[in-house]
Amino acid sequence: MNKGIDIYKYYSEMEDNNILLAYKGEITSKVLTSLLDIVEHKLDKLSEGIKVKKTMFNVLVECLQNLYHHSTEFSVLDIPNSSYSHVIVMIKRDIDEYTIMTGNYILSTNVNTLKTKIDKVNSLDKEELRMYGSKVLAHDGFSDKGGAGLGLIDMARKTGQKLGYEFLPINDKFAFFNLNLKVTNKS
Repeated sequence: MNKGIDIYKYYSEMEDNNILLAYKGEITSKVLTSLLDIVEHKLDKLSEGIKVKKTMFNVLVECLQNLYHHSTEFSVLDIPNSSYSHVIVMIKRDIDEYTIMTGNYILSTNVNTLKTKIDKVNSLDKEELRMYGSKVLAHDGFSDKGGAGLGLIDMARKTGQKLGYEFLPINDKFAFFNLNLKVTNKS
């Protein structure tokens, strides 16, 4: 018998940890649409309320769009032993909440800027987030990638939670950015 990867072991671990979705690969517009369809179907099967489904869908759209727009710039760069154009998306269901986890490579030179933005968003309360979002939209305009920098603000506003994050240094040029968002499923 061929000793290969024990896929059942991975399946069992995903089941035991209530993983609803796990995706690693390139993010394209077709993949983005497919992932959203899968999550929508799974939330329907779990009979989640409309508020939870709407929040999950909106936050996931924002996460996937960020991955789509901010991962393409690495398609020509070399990260040893990695699929640098790949991202990871996981959704875990717990008793009281869902956790949306994403990960992608970023340039090390962008870590401090992104950390500063997330820390700023995390320091604000609900009303301050609303006002900050309006200010960013009015004064910062749109970037060359089509965004106004509102994604992090919107995710924090929609979840009502602080954004969890981590930067893992890969080498002197790259880091891996993990973003974790919690969506409560309590009524």
